[in-house]
Amino acid sequence: MAQLRITVLGPLEVERNGEVVRLGPRQAELLSVLVLALGRPVLANRLVALLWGAGAGDGAAATLRSHVSHLRRALACGRSGPAAAPVVATVGAGAGLAYRLDLAPDQLDAHLFEREITQGRGLLDGGDPAALSRAAELFGTALARWRGAPFANVADRPFALSEVARLEALCRTARRGHAEALIALGRHGAAIGDLTGAVAQFPYDEGLRHLLALALYAEQRVDEAAEVCRHGAALLRERGMDAPRLQRLHGAILRREELPVGPPAPAGAGSTPMAPPSLLPADPPHFVGRAAALDDARRHCLAPGPRRVLLVTGAAGVGKTSFAVRLAHLLAPDLPDGCLYVNLRGFDPGGPALSSDEAVRLFLDALQVPPERIPASREGRAGRYRALLSQRRMLVVLDNARDAEQVRPLLPGAPGCAVVVTSRSQMPGLVAIEGARPVTLGLLTAAEARELLVARLADGRVTAEPGPTDGIIERCARLPLALAIVAARAAANPGFPLAALARELAESQGSLDGFAAGDPATDLRAVFSWSYRALDEPAARVFRLLGLHPGQDISAPAAASLAAMPERQARPVLAELARAQLVIERAPGRYTCHDLLRAYAAELVGSEPDAVRRAARHRIVDHYLRSARAADERFSPLRKPTTPPPAQPGVTPEEPADNGRALAWFAEEHDVLGRVVEMAAGHGFDRHVWQLASALTTFLSRRGYWEDLIVAQNHALAAAERTDDRAATARAHGDIAAAYAETSRLGSARAHLESALALLDEQGDRAGQAQTLLTLSWVSEKEGDQATALRHDQLALRLFRAAGHPAGEARALNAVGWDHAVLGEHRETVRYCQWALILQRRLGDAVGEANSWDTLGYAHHHLGNHRRAARCFRRALALNQELGHRYNEAETLEHLGDNYEALGDPVAGRHCWLQALEILTEMGHPMAERLRDKLAAGHREPAVESAAMAGRAG
Repeated sequence: MAQLRITVLGPLEVERNGEVVRLGPRQAELLSVLVLALGRPVLANRLVALLWGAGAGDGAAATLRSHVSHLRRALACGRSGPAAAPVVATVGAGAGLAYRLDLAPDQLDAHLFEREITQGRGLLDGGDPAALSRAAELFGTALARWRGAPFANVADRPFALSEVARLEALCRTARRGHAEALIALGRHGAAIGDLTGAVAQFPYDEGLRHLLALALYAEQRVDEAAEVCRHGAALLRERGMDAPRLQRLHGAILRREELPVGPPAPAGAGSTPMAPPSLLPADPPHFVGRAAALDDARRHCLAPGPRRVLLVTGAAGVGKTSFAVRLAHLLAPDLPDGCLYVNLRGFDPGGPALSSDEAVRLFLDALQVPPERIPASREGRAGRYRALLSQRRMLVVLDNARDAEQVRPLLPGAPGCAVVVTSRSQMPGLVAIEGARPVTLGLLTAAEARELLVARLADGRVTAEPGPTDGIIERCARLPLALAIVAARAAANPGFPLAALARELAESQGSLDGFAAGDPATDLRAVFSWSYRALDEPAARVFRLLGLHPGQDISAPAAASLAAMPERQARPVLAELARAQLVIERAPGRYTCHDLLRAYAAELVGSEPDAVRRAARHRIVDHYLRSARAADERFSPLRKPTTPPPAQPGVTPEEPADNGRALAWFAEEHDVLGRVVEMAAGHGFDRHVWQLASALTTFLSRRGYWEDLIVAQNHALAAAERTDDRAATARAHGDIAAAYAETSRLGSARAHLESALALLDEQGDRAGQAQTLLTLSWVSEKEGDQATALRHDQLALRLFRAAGHPAGEARALNAVGWDHAVLGEHRETVRYCQWALILQRRLGDAVGEANSWDTLGYAHHHLGNHRRAARCFRRALALNQELGHRYNEAETLEHLGDNYEALGDPVAGRHCWLQALEILTEMGHPMAERLRDKLAAGHREPAVESAAMAGRAG
């Protein structure tokens, strides 16, 4: 098998078996983005935005698919057969379509680089010569991988800037570590050569200059050592920063003092009259993950320029304090004048928040200001505090702040100081006015959650019980505090198997009983309540009602309907919940929260009267039913509408303006809508159930979500039967049958169709019978009985005409035309499809027109009229893409590919097949396997059933 390596420490390059693989500029950009998210999916929409920005045209999505296909072929490394998993994997579908680069981390030079640096840093402490020698070797190996600016061919693109800066910071760490190891080993000459280049590369790094001066001094090059200190202090002073370490070292060199020849002493050591203050808590012993966020935060806090303020926010229990303390310990060597830390108790249930003046008094004590020299006034004390910090390089950690007003008086004015603030509030004022850099902590990844449990349970239970561990991680919603509570319980009971704890959590799902630790600081209910109690009543009410919403997220209009308030009032309330970190605005106007906060909201709303909860649920199903009907009417303007139940007061449904917005709305709400159908069925809103399921049918069919359609329509069927609504029952039978036929469960499809026909005949619904016959014809065709299929379609045509249903008549004409095509009677197909197109254009039936153009193209292709066929296929393709009809788009692409091959252009043909395969693979459609076979073996005539539904689907 070929070996694939990707190098990014310099221009991005791909090597296969040691040979460079050439990539086009756009493919290199695409690969760069996927490398930056190695192992994680990147949404196709985000890739389009990153690669093309505002210049992305209507065809950008198709162009992206083409680039992905080319990149897959370029990266294919010994993977045999067209069905083999590609290096670039497709994940999800529709609006959730994403791509993921599946490579082992060791195939990426940046990963090896970072691992070698981490291992080297771990060997520096202790002074063991063998360990120091190994550390020097590891740092040297890492630095040898450095070929220049990382991602050099895309380094100026915004998506690469953060990672480029991170890797450059790692390079600086490697240079410093290499020098420290060499100096500790007494190899001062080698260290000087390495450090001279490092200082030239990073001229403002005080630590590197400190090391270079020590190495020069150890080699008796006193004048050069003194000049390194003097020049460095001058450079930093030009940037408004002091350099106390270099200044102290400069004085010691001039006095010819005896200096250490090993690594530099801890920051702040030297001849200062007092030890630097450090109020910092201990480094968290079981801290895991957050590596990228820590690197970014550290760079910000150490960047030259004015005062640096970092605002760390996140939901309760997400680990803000642990993150800030870990960050502070990482920053300590570079801020040598000490650290001031205070818990401002902004959300503490045990008493009032600490005032800023009380915090200043604590800081003045830590700075050893004699009581008699502390000013009497609040303003004087704040001024004294800022004056003391004005000539220092210190870190100030303001933990658990309530709001910006509590924080502002504690911000030093010195450019050499950094400030880290943690809060459950987003503090927009601190960001806008004080220039704070916000860092929002989310939930841990599954791998990080497992790492946390391994760190806290060092007895091997996590490794021995992978299944229960996964269950615990899922029930804890990957929230660090919840995981810590469960781990503490497991550690206190070493005889408990993790399976027992996982089972206990599963049995308490929907409540927080499994996380009641007894200690208010670690009881999830108590911790969440601190944020909840700080809300205004309108926001508290909306948060409670969110506990009734069945989806993982909610739009602002849906939240407004849920709370029976105008959307203009709901948006500020949601913004307040977001500032309190009780919800997250994951996209503009769309809000979510993790499962444990959702469980907390559900517990709160459980105390509301039954009538209040019933009315809120009624508003939810009203909102989604009416919004889905409005969107479906943009899809299917010719469908027979249904009359919804009267809406509850306060419901304001969404009304997409056109087909594109309707498609986007359905894609965004897809998961929520399925849950709303289930909720409506479970709470007795039967009329809502079948009407909502009906409104979803067109979208689910076009996107190929057949299993979702079957589930929704089974709920609809049961609801219609409960209310003895014969028309709704017949409609549900027919929609279920179409999904069963699409997934080749033909016996089940036929049974539902026969039930539907009996009910429709009883009601005298000729148009309904005709539509059902179209589906029955398709089932017959899939069973191999084309003559029966033709008879069903001809009868459907007569029934549509008798019912005065021109849209149905046009689709039946296309279906009859297709039957003739399958029977080899292509001129008859042309005649029927031309009639169909005349009607469809008159009616504005774009869906039917797309199907008829595809069937007409198929007939012309088989008549040898390949250029005319190509024109037909291209018109069908454009319509299907505009309509978002993914399956029909794939079908037309396959037909167009066949036609290109017949025209003598196999490259264009294969390109069409690859695009069709990608769509069918994303949909999980069984036809994908046949297309893979076609691509592997070369062209052969496509199975006629691939286009069977063209004349029948709505």
